[in-house]
Amino acid sequence: MPVRLRESPADVERRRGLRRMRTIALALLLAAAVVYVATLDRGGAWGYVNATAEAAMVGAIADWFAVTALFRHPLGLPIPHTAIIPTRKRLLGEGLRDFVTDNFLSEDVVRDRVDRAQVSMRAGRWLADEAHSTLVVRETSRMLRHGLTRIGDDDVAALVTEELLPRLADEPLSEVVGRLLQEVVIDGAHHGLVDLTLIEAHRWLEGNAETVMAVVGERAPWWTPQWIDETVARRVHREAVEWVRDIRDEPGHPARVALDRLLGELAQDLQHDPETIERAERLKHRLLAAPQVVTTAAALWTAVRRALLVSLDDPDSVVRTRAVAALTDFGRRLGTDEALRVRLDGWAGDFAAYVVTTYGAEMATVISDTVDRWDGDEAARRIELHVGRDLQFIRINGTLVGGLAGLVIHAVAELL
Repeated sequence: MPVRLRESPADVERRRGLRRMRTIALALLLAAAVVYVATLDRGGAWGYVNATAEAAMVGAIADWFAVTALFRHPLGLPIPHTAIIPTRKRLLGEGLRDFVTDNFLSEDVVRDRVDRAQVSMRAGRWLADEAHSTLVVRETSRMLRHGLTRIGDDDVAALVTEELLPRLADEPLSEVVGRLLQEVVIDGAHHGLVDLTLIEAHRWLEGNAETVMAVVGERAPWWTPQWIDETVARRVHREAVEWVRDIRDEPGHPARVALDRLLGELAQDLQHDPETIERAERLKHRLLAAPQVVTTAAALWTAVRRALLVSLDDPDSVVRTRAVAALTDFGRRLGTDEALRVRLDGWAGDFAAYVVTTYGAEMATVISDTVDRWDGDEAARRIELHVGRDLQFIRINGTLVGGLAGLVIHAVAELL
């Protein structure tokens, strides 16, 4: 269905200018006609004036016809090859599309434009101002907050139940877990966790002697005397404290060595032992089938979302403050680190080139599709608003040049 285009205040001003230039061009034509009639059949120097006026009228009428034929049928007559824009707007849109694609949406043009734009330098100068970085963080926080509020617990539960859990259930993870565990053991990355566990266990044992002795006492036979139970419980507690302390303080303790060996063997078995792999997969399926998995995932998401919303709402929160500082520092670094700018500009050029190479032709179809949806007569009027005023100069120049040409031709004829 053809689209009717709205007229803006700027279009109103253009229409006034177009009307004024049309009036001037028509006035010149009428002036030439008056002069021609007034000097008709008069000899002497008036012959030159008459010839000039006659040629001026011919030039004015010819150029009026040429300009008018672009937008409508002159005098409403269906003369062939007139009203070019209304009748051939589809071809016009396709031509504009091809012109833009070939001359503006080519890889070389885009890369050159991105290089000359110095995107990273400009972005660095802008971000180096803390006020600008604060603006970026504020607007980003607003968008993130809007996105977080749109994601509910039901959405997370559906994602976990319908997407994550089935994929994890179908994907064999034993080999991946075994390889990861092997790298952890080789790098000793688990030692920090072991140290933390031992420190906390030693602290708990020292601070909960009564609890430990009570547990040991409950396991004693009913027929043993109370004082023997208490003595044994104190000895068990003391030995446990000393044993955990020895493991904590000795990096080469046999228990640590045994744990490293156990983890290393488990890593190998998870990758190569079919029985261990099968047991691990069965354990995975049992864990994934537990209803608590979905509940725990939703609860974790709720907690994380609540914490993020609080941080995003507070302009003085640690998250937003550090984000502003990081952006500002990054902007300053862009101003001083030429290698970083070159790398980022290269990425920007690659991205822009990929976009125009992959989607350039499709983006340019917006031009042809838009022109094709326009009403033909309305499109002609709108185009005439933008270029018609300048085209009226063709009529004016045609009148003047035609008159001069007529004067020259009449003079040459008289001389000959």
